[in-house]
Amino acid sequence: MRLLFTPLLFIIMLPALAQTKLAGRVTDRQGQGIPLANVILAGTYDGATTDNEGAFSFETFETGTHKLVVKYVGYKDFEQEVVLAGRPVVLHAALEETINELDAVEITAGSFMASDESRRTVLKAIDIATTAGATADIAGALNTLPGTQKVGESGRLFVRGGDGNETKTFIDGMLVLDAYGPAAPNTPSRGRFLPFMFKGTSFSTGGYSAEYGQALSSALVLDSRDKAEMTRTDIGLLSVGGDVTHTQAWERGSVAGKLQYTNIRPYFGLINQEIDWRTPPASWEGVGAFRHEVGKTGMVKVYGNMSRTDFSLYEHDIDNPASRVAYALQNDYRYINAFYKDVLSERWTVRGGAAYTYQQNDSHAGTTATLETEKGVHAKTVFEGSLTDKVELKTGAEVLQRRYSQDIHTEGMPTAIRAFDETCIAVFTEADVYASNRFVTRAGARGEYNTLTGKTSVDPRLSMAYKTGNVGQVSLAYGIFRQTANNTWVRLNANLEAEKAEHYILNYQHVTGGRTFRVETYYKRYRDLVKYTGTTEPTQLNNTGRGSAQGVELFWRDNETVRGVDYWVSYSFLDTRRNYLNYPESAMPAFASRHNASLVVKYFIEPLKSQVGTTYSYTSGRPYNNPNKTSFNSERTPYYSDLSLNWSYLPKPYLIVYFSCTNVLGRDNIFGYTYSDTPTGDGFYNSRPVRQAAPRFLFVGIFLTLSKDKSVNQLPTL
Repeated sequence: MRLLFTPLLFIIMLPALAQTKLAGRVTDRQGQGIPLANVILAGTYDGATTDNEGAFSFETFETGTHKLVVKYVGYKDFEQEVVLAGRPVVLHAALEETINELDAVEITAGSFMASDESRRTVLKAIDIATTAGATADIAGALNTLPGTQKVGESGRLFVRGGDGNETKTFIDGMLVLDAYGPAAPNTPSRGRFLPFMFKGTSFSTGGYSAEYGQALSSALVLDSRDKAEMTRTDIGLLSVGGDVTHTQAWERGSVAGKLQYTNIRPYFGLINQEIDWRTPPASWEGVGAFRHEVGKTGMVKVYGNMSRTDFSLYEHDIDNPASRVAYALQNDYRYINAFYKDVLSERWTVRGGAAYTYQQNDSHAGTTATLETEKGVHAKTVFEGSLTDKVELKTGAEVLQRRYSQDIHTEGMPTAIRAFDETCIAVFTEADVYASNRFVTRAGARGEYNTLTGKTSVDPRLSMAYKTGNVGQVSLAYGIFRQTANNTWVRLNANLEAEKAEHYILNYQHVTGGRTFRVETYYKRYRDLVKYTGTTEPTQLNNTGRGSAQGVELFWRDNETVRGVDYWVSYSFLDTRRNYLNYPESAMPAFASRHNASLVVKYFIEPLKSQVGTTYSYTSGRPYNNPNKTSFNSERTPYYSDLSLNWSYLPKPYLIVYFSCTNVLGRDNIFGYTYSDTPTGDGFYNSRPVRQAAPRFLFVGIFLTLSKDKSVNQLPTL
């Protein structure tokens, strides 16, 4: 029996003697254990799951060389060959995080994004269109965000101590030379482009990409819509005119055309105006858009806008209001943008295009006629792709060529001609380097050569962002930005240097569900600003001007707490001073306000088939110079306050009745004071306040959509 059982026992124990034990630990690159990672032998059922410390242990009967694989969501697979020969195998697997486009940290310093639905959004086209008081104007809606200052007599975007010319608009990456329509003196202008034309909006208050140049303070980047999916006709009957739009869609493309006529003359005849209109503004506008898919991945877009506006008024003398001078303006505008985008490979895409802008102002003031013309072409090509799974690169080149001329003819005097040509050639590159899904660094530079100065410049850009958790992140941004001086000064001295600004930004953002909280602080330093002497005719123009701006901004948005209610609150504190233009000393500029706040509320009342909205805006008093005082820019206007309302009613899914009213309470907002050029006999300078053109603006519209799908309407475009 002993002889029989001894060999049998040996046979039974042989497999046990051949078992191999595998043990070890799975960590990330920082050495932190990763729990619940799967550790398996490839091609077998043998394996284990790591514990809370990342440790694992299991045994296998397999022998020879095998591949050990470690898998965990969000990390690259770890593979290592092991030899199984009955001896224990101990190993350490350090996993490398994969960079997931949806989960990866985004740089948010100075930037409000609204684009891809997979991203956190701040303002979409419908947000802009339904913000009370904005009257579907992009700049009007963005003026409810932190970082902007309400300058009611201009209507433009004034950002962080910068004037309205320091914000530039780009459509599909192409520069728009003038994105605002004409306006009478001391009355607000409107943006030329309607928000529903764009699927994405990026409003950057500083620290923006090296791709965008010739913008000293801010870049408004608009991404136009792709092809339409449905054939439809939209008709609008407005209290100030009317419009009709037709869109024709086919399988791989679409074309759309819009005609709009605006005439405010009957309306101004019913509402008392501060301005002594001779003929109030009237305009016509034509818009066209062509979209077509090319090949499997390409897209061609062509967008065009043309308009004509004219008006005339009387300007009254401050010392003798009965004395008046007629002023008339006719503006002709053309803009066309052609854009192409395609996929070159799995890792690389190319986009580019060209834009042409033409603008002419034909104005008459008394016996003086002025013809001002600007033409410009902007062309750009950009390559974007991944060098590795952790490094993304964007690089490109562009050229901007423009010509400006001003002809001034006064009766009995020879014509004065002022003109200049400018060509700006630029190259730019920047790389996003992901250390992990939580930390990213963007480093880049922009090089420019400008024919006005004959000089080459290189401006660095640097941004970083770190996720502090699943819902919070911190961002930093720095950059040097430059912009050719305003046409007003370059036409007098074409050798002026570009104006420059340095941006330093620190941002924290917390996004959870339908709630967004942002706090941001910044410092901005201005150099080489235009400086001159004189009042009526500037002399000795140079670039010795300086300035700075610093502040803190808060933003809170919530569309989750109360069903059907979407609201946001913003606040900005600004401390800025400049010594530029003909300032005798450093002072807060007249367009700046120390405190700006907005509350926007939108509520959809389902039983009434209505959406109502309200916006309250507050701005502290702005400085102005009173020549009757010895100190410069020491006076302050009263604070600005505006409560606006709008209401959209849908009696039918394809029919909308829309009503809006600005400044419901009728506050007499004063934006500053205009003083006489000469004092009275006792040395006193008379003045006149700069007020709103009217206490309120009322708008009523009826919008009808004709399509096969009778549930489609124009609510997102109002």
